[in-house]
Amino acid sequence: MCGRTILQHVKAIIPRLKPEYHKGQAGRVGVIGGSRDYTGAPFYASMSSMRLGCDMTLTFCAPEAALPIKSYSPDLIVQPVMDCDMAPEDVRSMFRSLFARLHSLVIGPGLGRDPGMQNLARIAIEVAREENIYVVIDADGLWLLQNAPEVIQGYRRAVLTPNVVEFARLCKSLNIDQTDQDTAAQKLSQALGGATILEKGPVDRIATADELLVSDIQGGLKRCGGQGDLLSGSLGTFLAWAKRYEETRDELPEGERISSERLPALAAFGASSIARTASHLGFTRLGRSMLADDLLGDIGSAYERYSFWG
Repeated sequence: MCGRTILQHVKAIIPRLKPEYHKGQAGRVGVIGGSRDYTGAPFYASMSSMRLGCDMTLTFCAPEAALPIKSYSPDLIVQPVMDCDMAPEDVRSMFRSLFARLHSLVIGPGLGRDPGMQNLARIAIEVAREENIYVVIDADGLWLLQNAPEVIQGYRRAVLTPNVVEFARLCKSLNIDQTDQDTAAQKLSQALGGATILEKGPVDRIATADELLVSDIQGGLKRCGGQGDLLSGSLGTFLAWAKRYEETRDELPEGERISSERLPALAAFGASSIARTASHLGFTRLGRSMLADDLLGDIGSAYERYSFWG
C-alpha cells in the first residue's frame, strides 16, 4: 500500500472539530515519566501531544520532578503521583482512578531506571491492559520491557518506539535475529504477541505481526535529544484519536470502518510522518543549532502539510 493511501486512512481516524464539542472530546492523553533527574522529556511529550491537537494532557511524575515540569509551561497539568513509597495496591487503585479519564497513555519519557519508578511503570502498564487503554512505551519504559517482556506480551493496543540501541536490546532479550533489517521489527512484534513496533531510524519501520509499513518521509539531519519525546507525544494523540474513532465507528458505513487491530499501526505512521516533517522544517530553518524545543512550533505546520485538518 502506498504512503498516500495510508495517510488517507490515518486522516480517517482524526476527529473533526465541531462547535458542540466540549473540552476533552478531541483527546485526553496521560504521560507517565518525569523522575528527579529527567524533567524535560515528559514536558516535550506532553506539549507535542497538545501541539498536534489533543485537548489536554495529564503529566504524572515523581514528586520532586513536579515543580520543574510545571515551571516550563502553564498549559501543563502536572500531578506528582509517582511516589515509590506507596503500597502496590494503593498505586493500582490510584492508576485505575486516573486512567478512567484518558483515551491513551505514554509511558517512559524521563522515567529513569530507578527500581521504584520502574515498578510504578510496570503497574501502570498492567492497569492500562485491564482497562483496555492504548499505550505508547518509550525511553526507559523500553528498559522495563527488555527485562520483563511479559508485561506487554500479547497486548495489541500497545506501540513500542525503540531507537537503534533500544531495538537491539529488545531483539537480544527475545532472541530475534537482526540480520535482515526488513523483517526484524515484524519478528519482534510476533515475539511480543502482536504489539506494534515503531522502529526509529533513517526510515521508520512500523510493524505488527501481520503488516509492515515504512515511513521514509524526509526528516532533518540533526539528531538532538528530545525528538523521540516529540514522537511519543504525537503518537499519544493519534492513539487518543483512535480511541475516539472506535467510540463513533458504528456511525460509518460498514465498508468504510477500520478495524481496531489496524488502528495502532496507522497511528504510528501518522505520528512518524508528523515528527519527521517537523524535524525537516526545523532543520531547514535552523540547521545545526536546532533543538527539540524549536520543533514544538513546527508540529502544527507538519500537520497542515498533510491536509489532516478537519
